[in-house]
Amino acid sequence: MSKDITNKQLFEFMTKMYGETQEMNNNMVKLEFNMATKDDLAKTNQSIARLENKMDTNHKALYDGYKLTYEKLTTLEEKVNEIDKKVERQDVEIRVIKGAK
Repeated sequence: MSKDITNKQLFEFMTKMYGETQEMNNNMVKLEFNMATKDDLAKTNQSIARLENKMDTNHKALYDGYKLTYEKLTTLEEKVNEIDKKVERQDVEIRVIKGAK
């Protein structure tokens, strides 16, 4: 008769199983709450795409600004070099004129 289960043992076993089942159910609810839904992922992907497009536009604008600045700097350097050559020629002319007197 040692194989026979008493009502008390059966009740304790069922109570233990019920408690474990409830605990597993609570854990699953917590996991489900923390999981991102497809809608959440779609919204995140849309936000990332929007930010990438905005960054691309800003990058192009910055590059265009840099290019214009570089071109203007090159033009100014050429003008300064021309003025420097004129000043050198005039210095030579002034020395020649002063030397002739």
